[in-house]
Amino acid sequence: MLVFEFKTYGKALQFKAIDEAIRTTQFIRNKAIRLWMDGLAKSWVELSRHCALLAKEFPFANKLNSMARQAAAERAWAAISRFYDNCKKKISGKKGFPQFQKNCHSVEYKTSGWKLAQDRKSITFTDKNGIGKLKLKGTRDLHFYQIKQIKRVRLVKRATSVYAQFCVDVERTEDTRPTHRTVGLDVGLESFYTDSFGDKVENPRFYRTGECKMKRSQRLVSRKVKGSKNRRKARHILGKVHLKISRQLQ
Repeated sequence: MLVFEFKTYGKALQFKAIDEAIRTTQFIRNKAIRLWMDGLAKSWVELSRHCALLAKEFPFANKLNSMARQAAAERAWAAISRFYDNCKKKISGKKGFPQFQKNCHSVEYKTSGWKLAQDRKSITFTDKNGIGKLKLKGTRDLHFYQIKQIKRVRLVKRATSVYAQFCVDVERTEDTRPTHRTVGLDVGLESFYTDSFGDKVENPRFYRTGECKMKRSQRLVSRKVKGSKNRRKARHILGKVHLKISRQLQ
């Protein structure tokens, strides 16, 4: 799968609808974990059936697309199956027992609930949450791929904005030709690496350069009163600093 990411643009009401969809995703995932803890679900199929019951019981859950509800249950089953695998492998220490999610930042749609524009510059979500049409801005071009190749669409909320991720099913082949040359690499601290020909690449040290800003932002968060608007603003600034450093490392 190839994952292409675009920044979304919309109105304030649309982003509130996205927040509601993310909270619904978290609710369904936690309900699925609770069902498994109570011993009422032993397979992914039973969790999928439980999503339909939640939609009938809770009106806000019914607003979310049916495949998006199933994707939320898949997240829960992924955590459960990972816990089972760690137990079978007898990994020492914590086995990763599934926990309830407190801070969810994304909602995932499968092949329904969304419609991509012909010019590939906007996407419309057609479920009952009321997200509507969002503009897309990015460096990737989706014209090279068919709509059938897009298997998943995620809305990811980050410190700066909400981003749309497209998971495209593509068969990739790389044509590699041997050069019959052997190159040795020495990774160090002073330089990022040095090859056997004497060429050096300097270490960018993105984390060290951004550490001062990160420490200052963390101090500002710790000084604010918990639950206040100023603390929320300080956390938002801290999130921007972390996001910038993580993008530099990529």
